[in-house]
Amino acid sequence: MKITNNNIPPVNPYRTNQVKNEQTKNDTAVQKDRLEISKEAKQLSEPSPITSQRNEKVSALKAQIQAGTYKVDAEQLASDLIGYYQPKQ
Repeated sequence: MKITNNNIPPVNPYRTNQVKNEQTKNDTAVQKDRLEISKEAKQLSEPSPITSQRNEKVSALKAQIQAGTYKVDAEQLASDLIGYYQPKQ
């Protein structure tokens, strides 16, 4: 009996495996990580006007304390403490 190669493609398992490896390398090389920051997130990362005003007030108070010119208003302090600890009706 004579067997001939009629319409049978040659099979090379090493070559097909090599082609698959090359394809996966190409796929992983093309993909890169990306990071996109939304406009809202950018706005949140910027300092707010309240923060800048507070920093200015704190720096002014620090300067007064270091210069020795800072005076505590005892009546205002007592009033604020009473208002804080007294339950609102």
